Amino acid sequence: MHANERERRIIDAMQPTGFVSYRALESMLSASPATIRRDLTRLEEQGAIVRVHGGAKLVGEDDAGGSVSNGPTLLGTPFDQSITENLVAKQAIGRAAAALCRAGEGIMVDGGTTTLQMCPHLDGLGLQVLTNSLHIVNALLPQPTTRILVPSGALFREQNIILAPAGEESMPRFHAPKLFMGAASVGPQGVMQADVVLVAAERRLIDRAEQLILMVDSSKFHNRSGTIVCGLDEVDILITDAGIPAAAARQVEAAGVELVVAT
Repeated sequence: MHANERERRIIDAMQPTGFVSYRALESMLSASPATIRRDLTRLEEQGAIVRVHGGAKLVGEDDAGGSVSNGPTLLGTPFDQSITENLVAKQAIGRAAAALCRAGEGIMVDGGTTTLQMCPHLDGLGLQVLTNSLHIVNALLPQPTTRILVPSGALFREQNIILAPAGEESMPRFHAPKLFMGAASVGPQGVMQADVVLVAAERRLIDRAEQLILMVDSSKFHNRSGTIVCGLDEVDILITDAGIPAAAARQVEAAGVELVVAT
């Protein structure tokens, strides 16, 4: 494969989320790490990408010296774009996840377009909910019996999510029986996200939960690039839709994860 073709494929691979990992490039291009590094160096010199820890990202306005940022941003699909993707499946997953909640308990709900779909079904349960998502806060505010906690940190406006840097303690003293979490992708390597800042925040949530409930629509099993949040063996329940590939379902169940197919 010629260098121009490899560069085109690198850029194409970054379009869905704005990021691609070195591991994904090695698999996709069937090229040596040294060749891939040279390709990325050329693309960076051309101003098309920026190399970051674990891979590379497309150049944004901040990277290119354009407009002034309204705040920090995360790699990955902006919330307003992803909220409309696979919405029917996400709504079914949200209903199934909410059905696992017990009246009066405390839960943690990580920010995301799939976890957001739980909110209409939590009304009346008298839950205490710790969430880092202002979208989820807004959805829960009209529920008089739902108590809401939020961590401290910086606001990432594209996702409307509050995150603190790795190593900085920002969470209230809160321990919950259940953590509901989404992901950018799921594969044999585990649960993945596009941004290392998000990974650090989710690890803090995982450490405070007795049970990890992963909520992902079936499209997340086709994209396997990103930074690993946790192995499949750390997931207790995975809720998805009927489009999950058969091979992925076998991998999930082989890891000892309870698989719930929402309808």
